[in-house]
Amino acid sequence: MRHIAIVGSGPAGYYTAEAALKQWKDDVRVDIFDSSPVPFGLIRTGVAPDHQSIKSVARRYETTALSDNVHFVGNVMVGRDISIDELRDLYDAVVLATGAPNDRKLGLPGEDLPNVFGSAAFVGWYNGHPQFAEIHPDFSHDTAVIVGNGNVALDVARILAKSGEEFEGSDIVAHALSALEGAHIRRIVILGRRGPHQVTMTPKELGELARLARACPRVDPADLPPLAQDAALDAGMRKTMGHLRSFAMAGGSANDNADDGADDGADDGADEGATIVCPDRDIVLEFDFFAAPRAILGTDRVEGVEVERTHLVDGKAVGTGETYHIPAGIVIACIGYQTSRIPDVPYDEQGGRFANVEGRIKPGLYCVGWARRGPTGTIGTNRPDGFAIVERIDADLGPTGGTGKPGRPGFEALAETRGIDFVKFTEWQKIDEAEVANARHGAPREKFVEVDRMIAKAHPSVQDS
Repeated sequence: MRHIAIVGSGPAGYYTAEAALKQWKDDVRVDIFDSSPVPFGLIRTGVAPDHQSIKSVARRYETTALSDNVHFVGNVMVGRDISIDELRDLYDAVVLATGAPNDRKLGLPGEDLPNVFGSAAFVGWYNGHPQFAEIHPDFSHDTAVIVGNGNVALDVARILAKSGEEFEGSDIVAHALSALEGAHIRRIVILGRRGPHQVTMTPKELGELARLARACPRVDPADLPPLAQDAALDAGMRKTMGHLRSFAMAGGSANDNADDGADDGADDGADEGATIVCPDRDIVLEFDFFAAPRAILGTDRVEGVEVERTHLVDGKAVGTGETYHIPAGIVIACIGYQTSRIPDVPYDEQGGRFANVEGRIKPGLYCVGWARRGPTGTIGTNRPDGFAIVERIDADLGPTGGTGKPGRPGFEALAETRGIDFVKFTEWQKIDEAEVANARHGAPREKFVEVDRMIAKAHPSVQDS
């Protein structure tokens, strides 16, 4: 019998568990540990609350989680409640699937001023992550600056720009919805160091901006390369450029191509410069390309951003020396993530991930997903990654399989001696039921943002505060 511990219950963790079941069938026991009492990681607290179709992938993970050979072990922090070496003593293989939950720093003067946030913190705030539920962003200023040119920057911009009615059907938490409905933001500036051809935004996400009820996306036509240069791009980037070109002509004749190209993936002319209309919009979403932030300005809180104009040299953004200031009351950096360090696990400082060779860290210790490769790829990228690491474990364990380690019974004995109050998957289902029951009208759930309340729902003998 093989005993496998997976640390992290997000997509990488559950795809690895799925792979283990397919590889070893009934000859494996998998325990999925998570520091949170609730599973699904990025799906719950990273995916935008208005992207419910993406969150539905959790149903696939639930099928794996309910297998007799897989057990969720929530509310257990590896490195605090149990060490890596203790896990390695208990399990034949330990797989770190912890993702990359920490923000990369801007490295700029003033980034520690109040009301400057990284995207992990800000997204966690509106998604109900207990760690960020109390950060209290201030939306009293009329301008917000977002640093970054990827899909996370688009998510943040869209959430800031939406009206309360547009959150119908989403699982944005109540404290965030209330704060956003009272926001005074009228201008959202999205800074990118390089140009439109270098963005990592995808056409579907860009297309959503064209359908916002009270906001209009704008691009300076002078930032766009000649149309003929789009021909060298792949199909996805041509669609992305089609949206950006339509934003540059905002205010012209209405054309549905900008919407259609975002939804069905067809090459229907969205890359031909379709235009959108922005009559009487309350909020402007302004794309500022060739713009590198150099400092966050302010004394007691953020008051603006100093920006330097750039140009491309061999594909890299190089400063021109021309600077300008953008007055702003909130800054959100969407520039990437890093894996959390765990004591006694080698770490790759430059990559912001665990040091590994094709997923192997040291004998019996592996990593997968963003913890292995850094924050790249989509949710689906983690599936082949999980299957590959299981094949590697299988080769390392050899034909005899398990090593006689105790696995889950050994952990449960240790947990009892230490008083570790862990949460099982069936207990998470009680939390789930309570969140669904507490949902406001039109929402799928109202998430608990306090760990104590989650534990109280999971373990009814504990009084709910």
